[in-house]
Amino acid sequence: MTTFTALTTLTGRDAAYALGDAMERLEPEPTGVGVFEMEDGSGLWEVGGYFEAMPDDTALAVLAAAMGAKPFVVSELPETDWVAHVRRELAPVVAGRFFVYGSHDADKVPQDCEPLLIEAAMAFGTGHHGTTLGCLRALDRLANAGFAGQNVADIGCGTAVLAMAAARIWPQTVLASDIDEVAVDVARANVLANGLEGRVACVEAAGFDHPDLAAAGPFDLVFANILKGPLIALAPDMAAALQPGGYAILSGILNEQADEVIEVYARNGVNLVHRESIVDWTTLTLQK
Repeated sequence: MTTFTALTTLTGRDAAYALGDAMERLEPEPTGVGVFEMEDGSGLWEVGGYFEAMPDDTALAVLAAAMGAKPFVVSELPETDWVAHVRRELAPVVAGRFFVYGSHDADKVPQDCEPLLIEAAMAFGTGHHGTTLGCLRALDRLANAGFAGQNVADIGCGTAVLAMAAARIWPQTVLASDIDEVAVDVARANVLANGLEGRVACVEAAGFDHPDLAAAGPFDLVFANILKGPLIALAPDMAAALQPGGYAILSGILNEQADEVIEVYARNGVNLVHRESIVDWTTLTLQK
């Protein structure tokens, strides 16, 4: 089946989500609409839709003009078995003791590792991106130094790979939250696929705004692999949610953004312990 995409960019979260909502009402109706903050530090948001029929150029032009967005770029996608394509491209990832793999590579899992089965899906976090890889390495580093998490949370969990990694090496239940309903569904499916039901609890929440998170804190380790803006906004809540001596592992931070994040968290009493850059991305380990 032929698929068409219509993509544009604009400034401002509220305007981007308003445009995404407006696209849902187009005729022909899109099969899906996505709204994403671009990760290049530009402050721009990308709004895109997928269509099974050629979208209405005039309607798209009117929407773009009304919302102050750039003109939509409409493209026709070739017919591709994307699942098979992604599986071919995603080789297993080794991050310290952790081995992240898809089911197509189940025969490659080593004996002496902590395996994490993650299928390519709609949620972020397969281990291949420098941010997820950096967080797994940071977790491995803390564990090697003798830290044992007693009360762990994964904020913005995506696939829940970080929550599951913590649950693999420590016996306590880990709380995982995401603002996106689809991500939470994917996270729950991954927890079941990894045999960690009852060990990782997944909830839909913005930041720490959920009764289960409020009841479980303060935490001795919190992951937050999101983006610079949300991380900075989360700093006071993060400081409040951590127990004294507790650690935060943060990522989703471009290398040139790291110093600003470090400074904001230091002002909130959460200070740098370690930093690692993988290609364009920095992962921070901080301690309250």
